Amino acid sequence: MEAEAYRGYCLESVAAAYDVVLITSEEPSWEVPFIRDCVVVPDPTDQAALSAAGRALVDRYELAGVFTWTEWYLVPVARLARQLGLPTTAPEVMQACRNKATARSLFARHGVPSAASVSVRTCQEAQAAAERIGYPVVLKPAAHAASIGVIRVDNHDQLTAAYDFTARAAALGAENTSVLVEEYLDGPEVSVECVTYQGRTTVVAITRKTVSAPPFFEELSHSVDASDPLLDVVAPAARAAIGALGITDGVSHVEMRLVDGRARLVEVNGRIAGDMIGHLVRLATGIDLPRVAADIACDHAPDLTPTQCSAAAIHLIYPETSGTLTALRFDGPRPPWLERISFQRSVGDRLLLPPEGDMFFARIGFLITTGSSAEDARHRGQEALRTLTLDVAPHQASQDTGRDLLA
Repeated sequence: MEAEAYRGYCLESVAAAYDVVLITSEEPSWEVPFIRDCVVVPDPTDQAALSAAGRALVDRYELAGVFTWTEWYLVPVARLARQLGLPTTAPEVMQACRNKATARSLFARHGVPSAASVSVRTCQEAQAAAERIGYPVVLKPAAHAASIGVIRVDNHDQLTAAYDFTARAAALGAENTSVLVEEYLDGPEVSVECVTYQGRTTVVAITRKTVSAPPFFEELSHSVDASDPLLDVVAPAARAAIGALGITDGVSHVEMRLVDGRARLVEVNGRIAGDMIGHLVRLATGIDLPRVAADIACDHAPDLTPTQCSAAAIHLIYPETSGTLTALRFDGPRPPWLERISFQRSVGDRLLLPPEGDMFFARIGFLITTGSSAEDARHRGQEALRTLTLDVAPHQASQDTGRDLLA
């Protein structure tokens, strides 16, 4: 259900232009109308199994390209493309995108403004790194995504509990289990949606973000405005980061913070952004990022001509506290500017916010609104949210350990 809600638009867009053969971890369901064939690989990060699936498809079809929008599959899919002789950014480059410590080193080498960062393996090392960098610091897994395990630490007394929280998340990583201690970048967070083809990068859009209050970094909303004046401010840093990593082809989601009005890099994700951001870009600009990614994977020059000049926003729906969902319904009107509303949870489901859970355990759904400007789209989103009925019965555990555990 979640894959359809958040990535269904990608597959639908690609299937409108190409015959799609899919390698997936389970038997297809909602994907069936959009694909020609499928091979099931229970664990697509298993390179041998993924390669065998690719060879099976080569025996049946003349493949033109291969790509993924899933963070965990970036490196295996790049290796598969190379094995099949298909266009790809080098697997080593995708590995650098997946390893935040490697990315920081490359940013420093190429003079890309970033954050001070130290890779650690123990709480004692984390304490020493935090003292050198200076509080507040941010702890994060070196090879995770979606802000899982990311936490701000304001002083020495908070660090042990924070390290345990991040280390648990890091331990689940198949590629790297280390923890990063980083300088806290104090400023608004944005992402830059970029397209690189044959080494040339075009900045397509900027996404403005709202994140939760410290110590966690849950993303609460995103907005894209085709006329955003920050585009010219952030574009040079985004291009420099992509160049430093060595990305030659594909769509990239470049995260940064604006500190004193200047861009400082957080990370580069070598894929289409999550949280429906690619769909927001299409609503605001007319540029179809999934189609662009497919074109590049087949070594076709992408069409990056804007055909619209408007704005769109997504509001991600979370409970106020961990608990059991007891009521969920949308009773409001459906004006044209309410582009869609989607629920991924049902009454009776348990919802777990950090530190008990993460976005995958807590998020209830989302709604998308459009407008003449980002402010207009965000305002309409708040209007729609006011007509949402959402009740949660708190868990006793959340009352005992709560979101104030590390505050």
